[in-house]
Amino acid sequence: MHRLFLAAGCLLAFLAVAAGAFGAHGLSGWLSAQRLATFEIAARYQMYHALALVLLGLAAARWPTKKWAGPGLALFAGTLAFSGSLYALALSGVGLFGALAPIGGTALLVGWLWALIVVLRQT
Repeated sequence: MHRLFLAAGCLLAFLAVAAGAFGAHGLSGWLSAQRLATFEIAARYQMYHALALVLLGLAAARWPTKKWAGPGLALFAGTLAFSGSLYALALSGVGLFGALAPIGGTALLVGWLWALIVVLRQT
């Protein structure tokens, strides 16, 4: 499981850098300042949680237990939902996508809290 989280974190980090560069260089003349800021928030949170998945993968390698699966999947799914919905909102302007961001944000919060519980229960 730890290799899956390491790989997912690396892939999400790669995509966050690509999205950030695309936003800064390819979208600055196409999007309003507000929509560009939304795009940048998506890339920033994607990078934060990509790094979190890498750290979780390292923790899972150091302290092997199947209990890391839940927090890792919650962080991964939350990142896809949160950042993905913000990217879609920024690029399309369709407000419905923005309404999906709290679902992803909630999954991120669950993932962090779940990881905390796993850490505190390690002996």
